[in-house]
Amino acid sequence: MIPSTSIASSPARLAPALWLIAVAHSLNDLFQAVLPSLYPELQIRFQLSYSQLGLITLMFHLIGSLCQPVVGWYTDHRPSPRLLPWAMMCMIVAMTLLAFADGFTDFLWVAAAVGLGSSIFHPEGSRAARAASEGRLGLAQSVFQLGGNIGSAVAPLLLATLLIMPIKHMALCLAGLAVCGLLLLRRALQISRSHIPSVRFSSASLATLSRGKKIKALLLLTLLLLSKYIYLACIANFYTFFLIERFAVTIAQAQILLFVFLLAITAGTLLGGPLVDRLGMRPVITLSILGACPFALWLPHAPLAVAIGLSIVIGIVIASAFAAILLMAQNLVPGRIGLVAGAFFGLTFGISGIAAAGLGVMSDHWGIVATFTCASCLPLLGVLALWLPRDAHPKTAPLPPALRN
Repeated sequence: MIPSTSIASSPARLAPALWLIAVAHSLNDLFQAVLPSLYPELQIRFQLSYSQLGLITLMFHLIGSLCQPVVGWYTDHRPSPRLLPWAMMCMIVAMTLLAFADGFTDFLWVAAAVGLGSSIFHPEGSRAARAASEGRLGLAQSVFQLGGNIGSAVAPLLLATLLIMPIKHMALCLAGLAVCGLLLLRRALQISRSHIPSVRFSSASLATLSRGKKIKALLLLTLLLLSKYIYLACIANFYTFFLIERFAVTIAQAQILLFVFLLAITAGTLLGGPLVDRLGMRPVITLSILGACPFALWLPHAPLAVAIGLSIVIGIVIASAFAAILLMAQNLVPGRIGLVAGAFFGLTFGISGIAAAGLGVMSDHWGIVATFTCASCLPLLGVLALWLPRDAHPKTAPLPPALRN
């Protein structure tokens, strides 16, 4: 039986909380991009080696990959929405440290603070978006992810503008932006406490599966996530090099074409959630990853104009899978929303870092075009989605008193 505060009762009231969390996600992911964008200047000013820059990146990815599941596990046992402002507080600390950093060790601390902030934000942010969904779980996760994608896409443009300032002044401006993010999250929590009804959502067909079938499904989802994010890491890091070598475009033109692909990713992220709410999780996962396969295989061999069109289609199609993958994993392990979100977000952090390094080694040995062609086969793993369990439409149930705060 659906409680009196039903799905149809107050969608308009709940929208502000969800959008505020999404905006905070965009700020969080923007701060993640600050250090990598500064690497060329930091290398010159502080005489950092490539190895030291790599260790700074490794620090961020290690903290992000390892701490997110821990934060998720903790908040499953002790739901802590008040942690969200603390995530942004970590970003304030990180940007302040950056303003006064004067060497390699200081930058390691900056990377650690940013990684810790992201580790706190993603599990609890995903939980808060789910709570504000009013049953539209797919849409809520898509809006949440959309914020992160926009932050990542806008970061280079914003930082390019701010780089006309000294690093100290730029970092202090970003610390001020983080303060705005903290205030947004505090407001989101106030709206949530005032308006979000005490409901939770689960797919009964998935929650009642045997332990063995759940483990099998989670393994399949992990493999599908690997195929998706290794392929995206290839494009994010090496698409511009592929375009330059394959089509002799200029660096500026290649950057514009990469931006077009990132816009397609953003559109696909927003599209995926509503499709999950209409079609279910398994169909969207299958169509997203396996559906991108023919376009991905064609891309390395297509002429430039066709390749641009294919990249847009691939971005839209393959980006729609994450919300469905995360929701299915959370429904397979009811009561462990934070742990699952932390584990899967942490996995994407780890995949992106390791895949970029591995694909770089492959490119050194085989060439960028050959590596790109091999990576284009990864969406073939989308066939594994055919073995995922079928899911039913989410149902609502009263939230236990222990989880209402």
